[in-house]
This record gives sequence, structure tokens and C-alpha cells, in this order.
Amino acid sequence: MVRRIFPVIIFILIVSSFVFCQGGADSTIGQRIKMVKTQIEDRGILDTDVLSAMREVRRDLFVPEEYRSLAYADRPLPIGFGQTISQPYIVALMTELLDVEPGEKILEIGTGSGYQAAVLSYITDQVFTIEIIKELALSAGARFKEYGYDNIKWKNGDGYYGWEGESFDGIIVTAAAGHVPPPLIEQLNPGGRIIIPVGSIFQVQYLMLIIKDAEGAVSSIPVIPVRFVPFTGAAMEK
Repeated sequence: MVRRIFPVIIFILIVSSFVFCQGGADSTIGQRIKMVKTQIEDRGILDTDVLSAMREVRRDLFVPEEYRSLAYADRPLPIGFGQTISQPYIVALMTELLDVEPGEKILEIGTGSGYQAAVLSYITDQVFTIEIIKELALSAGARFKEYGYDNIKWKNGDGYYGWEGESFDGIIVTAAAGHVPPPLIEQLNPGGRIIIPVGSIFQVQYLMLIIKDAEGAVSSIPVIPVRFVPFTGAAMEK
């Protein structure tokens, strides 16, 4: 009898590990798979690490409860304080452009709800993220802790100045700036990349790829027109 029961118990535990993850019973697996296929992969995102991360992270846990029914829709959503969680395709595109490798150290400016940082944390084990709005920073930090994102370091602060005392292999900015903040370029390691939307809310914004080569020379490449909430901070207001 014991020999028959033991395999059944093991099977139940294995199934439970798939069903109960990232904050409880997970009924969104099908939605995530469909989102990645139709909104991301079919639009040309091919990086397998990015696709896997987008399938893994539950976007519904990073949006306010009143918008959870729309969590896997092809659109940005409000998260409070005039901020949004980006459209899934844009999250995937920016992550692919960053070309993250396992073990690299990545900085995100504009934590928001924490979704982008969570996606990055599935690709590399060193993610730093800064949010200027205290309430969003605290709620994202609590979310990271609750859902086990232990490889994300976060703080409340002005992202214009980056994370002083650190350097990074990649930097992703999730708000539109009038220019690329010089401290971010300084904190970027040779061979690194910055992904940042550039432009004001009254003009066409472009997603820009900034590359620092091995000698420290910097070049920029426009990718696509986008629309992001504005980058806020003391230096941007001058």
C-alpha cells in the first residue's frame, strides 16, 4: 500500500508546484502563452530568453486589481500616480534590444509596478531598479519580496543620476527623457547598451538604442516612435 501511495503523493506535489506559483493559484498560464505568441513572437521578437521570461512572469500580479482582467491585453495600463505599465510588446522589445546575457548587471530607471524588473530578473541575476515616486517604489519592493524576486535591488530616488557607486552592462529607461542623462552614460560599462525613449510629451518620442563600444565611444540608433510618460527628476526640470 505504501509503495502505491508514495508515487501519487510525489505526482500531486509536482503538479502543485506548477499550479501554485508567484502568489497563489495560477490560472493565467494560457493567457501568458497566447500573449507571447500573438503580441510578441508574431511581431518579430525572437530572443528565446526574452520569450521565456515573458511567459514566466505573471503580468496580472503587477497591475492594480481593477485592471487585472486586462492584464494580458495588447495595451499599457494605469498603475496610479499618472504612471503606466508598458504594453507587453514594448517590454519585450526593449528587453531584446538590451541584449542581456546571464550574469550581467542591469539597471532600470522607473520601476513602476516592477514588471520590467521581474522580466529582467529571469534573464540575469543582477537587476537594480530605481523609482522616483515613493509609493510606487515601496509597493514594487513589497511585490518583489512577496513573489520571491530576491535578485532585484530597488530604491526610491531620482533615476537621472543612476545608481551612484555602481556600473552596469545595460541600462533600461522606462520614461521619456528630453536627453540621455550623462550619469547613465558614465555608469555604462564599455560594450554596454542603454534603451531609452527620447522626446517630450508634446513631440514625437523615439526609442533610442545607445551603444558604448570597447573604447568608450558612444553612438545612438533610433528604433521606433513610442509614447511614454515623462521622465521626472530635479535635473530634467531645469
